[in-house]
Amino acid sequence: MMSNILSILIFFPVVSALVIFALWRSGKATMWAAFVASVIEFLLTMPLMWNFDKGTAAMQFVEKYDWVKAWGISYYVGVDGISILMVFLTTLLTAISILASFKYIGKRQREFYIAMLILEAAIVGVFVSLDFFLFYIFWEAMLIPMYLIIGVWGGKRRVYAAIKFFLYTLAGSVLMMLAIIALYFKHGQLTGEYTFDILKITAASAQYSVSFQTIVFLAFFLGFAIKVPMFPFHTWLPDAHVEAPTAGSVILAGVLLKMGTYGFLRFCLPITPIASIKFVPLVAILSIVAIIYGALVAMVQEDVKKLVAYSSVSHMGFVTLGIYALNQSGIEGGILQMFNHGIITGALFLLIGLIYERTHTRLIADYGGIAQKVPVYATIFAIFTFGSIGLPSMGAFIGEFLVLVGAFKAFSDYAIIAASGVIFAAVYMLWMYQRVFFQQFNSKWENIEDVNVREFIYLFPLIIIVFWVGIYPETFTSYMHESVKNLIEQINTVKIALK
Repeated sequence: MMSNILSILIFFPVVSALVIFALWRSGKATMWAAFVASVIEFLLTMPLMWNFDKGTAAMQFVEKYDWVKAWGISYYVGVDGISILMVFLTTLLTAISILASFKYIGKRQREFYIAMLILEAAIVGVFVSLDFFLFYIFWEAMLIPMYLIIGVWGGKRRVYAAIKFFLYTLAGSVLMMLAIIALYFKHGQLTGEYTFDILKITAASAQYSVSFQTIVFLAFFLGFAIKVPMFPFHTWLPDAHVEAPTAGSVILAGVLLKMGTYGFLRFCLPITPIASIKFVPLVAILSIVAIIYGALVAMVQEDVKKLVAYSSVSHMGFVTLGIYALNQSGIEGGILQMFNHGIITGALFLLIGLIYERTHTRLIADYGGIAQKVPVYATIFAIFTFGSIGLPSMGAFIGEFLVLVGAFKAFSDYAIIAASGVIFAAVYMLWMYQRVFFQQFNSKWENIEDVNVREFIYLFPLIIIVFWVGIYPETFTSYMHESVKNLIEQINTVKIALK
């Protein structure tokens, strides 16, 4: 089984979706069938985590089969320390999102759960692909179910938000496709082998000229920056978050944004190292702008969901800042923060969706003093509020600390400015929490219900992980040490050559 574990992780959700389509039509049956399938998918990642060799940077659980041999296309998958946590995060959040949707999704339930499973398969495929052609197929396949999830089950402006999301992402995809084609032909010209093999194309990076690396880097960078989204390519994100159903917001914030930063780590840094080094100042500036801008805009939001959406722009700025610090602590902090952001922001969107089901409003001004009526909900929301701020003993503190340490080593002036984002986060999150849960009680919420058993079940694992990462981060960072070390060695070799 372990020799084919990645293929199982990719295709099991697809097979499950087909079975649901063929056998069930009622909402209740499809709900439970999709949830059971997603739980099995998550449990299948456990052998992957347990059997992963943390002592090597090499790809593991590799499967490779010729697909279109004449064009150098193969079905080629594998994981390393950079991608394995993203696979774990994807399967965990999908299972939780499906359980959280039982009450929220009232129409076309079968189609919704099928879309969720197909989306999960595509995202896992993105993180494990080692062939550019295969990677691009999964990258594009992800667009369709996410577009439908926003456009069919979203809010009042769902069609506008879905089209905006689709067009922005498609624009980035076209640029990425051009970069992939350029690498395919360049590698063929240099080596005589025309292939889409990511590892072979990466191994030949020293032979790529500075001008060629610059062009490819910019194409990749724009494609991935839109997905992150980095400032100023972020404008699709608040609309998509606000209009998406709860499950869509969780997957969007928790996993889809990470596909952009994963692209920086997997493609930009190792394939175009000279150009990556050259553009470090620009990326650092854009990251700082995102950190400050996202925080300031979050402060003035009246809709709690839009506030959390803009906070994602700010938090992802820390991730890109850490990655382009180009040192061990910065990159590891960036990867850990990708994981933390998925857990914490995903939980916040779950909590917002939970209260919206009861009140049918997301306006901060409509609440007030509800902590006295929903103490368990208020306590859980406080945990993730403090987690988002980066309180010590919680995961985000470790991630942000490593990012800032790496940033101080690489560019101390930028790091000092970026550190102010931590203060701004405390301002907008605590101010929001105060207005929603304290102050004068709004009497129309007299009969509001607290967290039920089902809701506590899907929130509890996220609470455990937030404290686990914060108290003993080595459990998670140990997966990435060797892979990041190998990446840093490649970059340092280039730096020495440039001198």
